[in-house]
Formats: sequence, C-alpha cells, structure tokens
Amino acid sequence: MPAFAVTALLLAVGCSAPPHQSSAGDRAQETGRVSDDTTATARTDGQSLAVAAAPAATATATAGPAGSGRPAHPTTLTIASYDSRTRRAVISKTAKGSSASPTVSPSPSASASPPAAPGQAAVGDVIASAPAPGAPDGLLAKVTKVIGETDEGTEVQTQSATLDALLGDDTAKGTVPVAPDTFDVDKLLPGVKVSWAKSGDVHVGPEGATVPLGSLRLDVSAEIPTATGAPASDSASVSGFVQVAPQVDFAYGGAGTGAAPGSAYLGVSGDWDSGWAVEGRAAAATATPLRIPFAELHADPVLQVGPVPVVVNLDLTCYLRISGDGKITVDVAQSLKGDFNAGGTFGTAEGWTPVSSSDMTSTPVRTSLTTAGSVKTALGAEASVGLYGAVGVTADLAPYLRGEAIGTVTATSATPGADAQGAWNLYGGVDLSGTLRLQLSIFGTPAVQRSIPLGALHREWKLAGGTL
Repeated sequence: MPAFAVTALLLAVGCSAPPHQSSAGDRAQETGRVSDDTTATARTDGQSLAVAAAPAATATATAGPAGSGRPAHPTTLTIASYDSRTRRAVISKTAKGSSASPTVSPSPSASASPPAAPGQAAVGDVIASAPAPGAPDGLLAKVTKVIGETDEGTEVQTQSATLDALLGDDTAKGTVPVAPDTFDVDKLLPGVKVSWAKSGDVHVGPEGATVPLGSLRLDVSAEIPTATGAPASDSASVSGFVQVAPQVDFAYGGAGTGAAPGSAYLGVSGDWDSGWAVEGRAAAATATPLRIPFAELHADPVLQVGPVPVVVNLDLTCYLRISGDGKITVDVAQSLKGDFNAGGTFGTAEGWTPVSSSDMTSTPVRTSLTTAGSVKTALGAEASVGLYGAVGVTADLAPYLRGEAIGTVTATSATPGADAQGAWNLYGGVDLSGTLRLQLSIFGTPAVQRSIPLGALHREWKLAGGTL
C-alpha cells in the first residue's frame, strides 16, 4: 500500500477534545470515547482519536505501506488544484509558513508499487483535504495513476475513496460547534437582518441585538397572501426571528467484523430559539401550505479527527410556512425554545438507521382570534449535512403555531369567553422530518439502497383556548 513519501512532517496538531460534548452521540449509542490526548499522535491500532475543530493551519498527513510502521500522520503536502470533471489533482509541497490541508493514507486495497520520491505521489495513496482550489467542499480521493510533474507539483488521476481507508481500526467520537461567522448568508427577502456573537467580544448585527455566544440569529418580516376579496384592513403579515447554535456530531467505531466499520454516526444538533407573530387574515392560494424561504446559509467546518481533516458541508434554509382558509383574522405571537438532533447511525447488525429528537417548549405572547376558521404558521429551517460534498442527512425542523375557531368567535387569551358563540383554541407544536441518503457510504459502510425517512416526529400542545 504505497503512499506519499515525505521527509518533513508536521506532528504538532492540536486535537484536544471540545469542552462540551452533546448528548447526540450518546443517544446514537456509538462506540469510542473522546481522547484526552493534547496532540494528534496518529494511530491505527484501535485507539481513540480526538475530534475537534481543525486549526487554522490544517495539516496534511501521510502513511507508509503496510508493515512499514508509518501510520497516518501530518505532512506538508497540499492540493494545489483539482478538476472535478476529470478527477485530476495536482499535489505539491506547501511553501514555508503557509497552510496545508490534505491527509494522505494508503488504501487497504491499493496494489503494490515502488515508494514515491519525496513530494510525489504513488498509486494507492488516499488523500483527505480541507477545501482547496477546485474542491470547495474538500476532497477525499484515492490516487489511481501518477501522470507526471508540473510547475505546481505532481499531477495524479484519482477516484472516490472512503474514510475507513484513513481511520482504519481507530475510533473517534465528538461534537463540534459551527462558528457563526463561518456561514455564508444569502438573504432571499428584503429586510432580513443577521446577527451573531463570538468570543473576544466580536458581534455583528443591529444595534442592541443580544445574541448568545456561538449563536446565529436571523430576523425577518414579510407580507403574506390574504383571502380573495378580503378587505384591505385584513392584510396579513408575519414577523419574527430564528436563533440557532448548530453543532456537527461525528463518530467512527473502528474496523468491524467485515469490510465495513463497526459503527458510524453523522448528524446535526443544536440549541433553538425563535419567536414570531402573525396578524391579519392569512390564506394559502392552494391546499398546499405556502412556503417562503427567507435566507440560505452554508458553511464547511473542518473537523480534526486525529491527523485527518474531515470536511463537513452544512446547509440551512430558513423559511416561513403559512396555511389558512382565509376566514379567520388573527393577532397571535409565540416564543419557543429548545434543542434538536437529527442524523444517521450505522451498526453492523442494523445497517443505517435514523436518529431524530426535539425537546421544545413554547409560550403564547399574544392571542386574538376573530370569526371562525383556521390558520397555521411555521418558522422553520431545513438542514443538510454531508462529508466532502456528498449529502448524507437532510432534516426539516418546523416549530409551528396553529389556531382554529368554530361558530362565531371574537376572543383573546385575556378574555377567553368574550363575545363567543362557539369555541377557539391555539396550539404550539414542532415537526421534525428528513431522510438518510446513500452518500453515507463515504464512511466505508454499505451504501443505503434507497433514501430512508428519518421518521416524522410530531408534538403538539395547547397554548390557550376558550368555549361558552
């Protein structure tokens, strides 16, 4: 199993365990513990590796052929360029003082070939790279052919590879927060405001906005459709905010009894805080609820798993969703807090199975319903999480507010029986759904033959109501 041969190795990579571990991995019952080591000593003898946010200067790694006694370790090699169409990469030595990103390890199935010269590549090498030119989602690939030398470095032909080729018998498990300032935010509606805060008293957002450290907040207000023929006084609008502190949950359980790892886990979790208000007589144009995306976010956090940079691709789409019959006029508001967890876990006996949970509570801030009818509003986020550009898990978290009234009703939470000739109720709730996808095989597990639903998680609770 030949590999990159290098003489200058970067062995000091900070990989201490994160100060807080989410319970997401515990709920998945993954194997492996987070190492207390303070250095990334590369091992392939079944030891546990730390999982942490990668340092700014993410190091590369290399491993020698089987039996050479040189397991995966950091190197000074880097991806100079990559062509996703041809899958050709140029690999070079990193200039002194610059940042390096790939990890290189021999593939277990690589055929034997003579050792490569320093700074060159050999057939069978497995490369794991942080985002690089031509590979914005990172790169995980195996060298199938050495084409030759260029001014930038060694040009190679590659094919897709899997993480077990790098992690081998080792285990790893950890949760890493995604820094709010690493998100690229695309505002889809006018008036969307973005706020975040991080350590060092760094803050972005409207003056006076208070955001906890590590959280990202988006405020939005928008006009929404009203019933056909409704008077101008019944115009409808929604306004509110969503605040989220996302975390990436990662686990690898070492070599199993067969070709696949003993276990694996990939998911997204975090704290959630939101509040929104709906006014007017809202109506969906069709029976399908109206969905209004108001912001798209993307981040590519790099996890340092021992010596290996594992690139996670995280996308969030924040949206408003409205459904209503256009008959009920409302003035309602809700605040909601809690947490969520969505992902996929692999075991040799069960294969891939979904993991999803959400624990949220809400409080009605203002409640007023007039006339009979129904309305339901949600302020949610659709998330996708994957590795090296391959989406593995999608999840849709939709906290909602639902109001309904029958008869002739004019009531508020303060005076529930006033002028009522019927009944009214207001409910809070949360829906969590999503899918596991075949790209989760990037761990080295058998491919998911079809998309597996996470399973619909649905909770609803009564906030207020009244009857005669």
